[in-house]
Amino acid sequence: MAMEEPPQLFLCPISMELMEDPVTVSTGVTYDRRSIERWFFKYGKTTCPATMQRLNSFDLTPNHTLKRVISTWLHRASSSSSSSSSSTPLCNKLAREKLPSVLAGIEATPFKVTALKNLRRCMDEDVAAQEDFVAYGGIQVLGRVMTQALVESCAGGDFSEFRTCEEAGAVLATLPLSDDASVELVLKPECMKPVVAVVQRGSAESRLHAMAILAKISSASGAQRDWTPGVDVDDLVKSLLELLSDGASAKLSSRALDVLLDVTARSRGARRAKAVEVGAVCVLVELLPDADRRVAERALLLLKRLCKCPEGRLAFAEHALAVSAVARTMLRVSVLASRLAVSVLWLVACAVTPGERVLDDMLMSGGVGKLLALLQVENSASTKEKAAKLLRVHGAFWRQYPCFPTDLRDYLKFLN
Repeated sequence: MAMEEPPQLFLCPISMELMEDPVTVSTGVTYDRRSIERWFFKYGKTTCPATMQRLNSFDLTPNHTLKRVISTWLHRASSSSSSSSSSTPLCNKLAREKLPSVLAGIEATPFKVTALKNLRRCMDEDVAAQEDFVAYGGIQVLGRVMTQALVESCAGGDFSEFRTCEEAGAVLATLPLSDDASVELVLKPECMKPVVAVVQRGSAESRLHAMAILAKISSASGAQRDWTPGVDVDDLVKSLLELLSDGASAKLSSRALDVLLDVTARSRGARRAKAVEVGAVCVLVELLPDADRRVAERALLLLKRLCKCPEGRLAFAEHALAVSAVARTMLRVSVLASRLAVSVLWLVACAVTPGERVLDDMLMSGGVGKLLALLQVENSASTKEKAAKLLRVHGAFWRQYPCFPTDLRDYLKFLN
């Protein structure tokens, strides 16, 4: 049986993973040393990630007490993971009985964060409690709480106001949001605007919750219903790109890619051009060199979509590393990545007349040789056709280079 989930206190607020070497910054927040050092020294940040307060000191104080507690928990959890109870805890049953009164008073209590945390604890993995929550109008209550908290936060309220918004989003994220009625409620501005605000400026944990909400309503909406009309998509895309650019958390980057894929699938023309304008092509290209298979495939799919518009192709052609970064994924990452990479190169080199630098980069990065190799091993007729067209159209240009291999030169003659 799998080990139980670690307490939230044991997770790094940046990576959302169990801390190995917990250290505390001057704001009193504890992070895993590797994550916070990356935040400071690789990405040049000068703020505390959890509170966004500017730091005057970057001293990291080892949290020996928390490290010992985590070690003790790991030992206990590993030895007791073989037993667990399948019955619903009595406290959850009692909590569900009090749910109507909890919801009635949650908007009035001055201790909203604590009340919402208790509510989340009650509903976590308890299907019956989640159903009761929806039936008693819980989604509408959360919408009003988030809207009020966001208004007060924007009006100059303290940090606790936005924490209320974040914690309400965490409660919302526990719900399945798979039925039309729930989705319609979440799509209303009083829910969607705060959720997007949390994606833009929330903590790492709360951003994960907010993007989980977007993923659930997207899945429930399907291709027929667009969930984005009530959202400032341009601001959302910009925030997601900043998350990818920071690279502070693999989980956050993965969720951000998923939301970007969904947004671009539902948009055309001006929206995709706007994404290019705020730096999407640059961020995605620079994501590729260190990306694992899943990240590389999704980044290439996004590049393919963006390169279908003129602005995307221009931004790609102007980026000094774009062609080589995409070419290197061919025959290296996966079959899907190779096919997507060929599509991207075809869009920038055959759908329009490319500049000489694009063709130079394709040759110097080994992309031409990989295109020839793909003709031998690729099963997709569409990919083969695109690779062959690239070689036929630009073969004469590439053959003029003295460094061009003789065997490839002969093969290009055969293609023509």
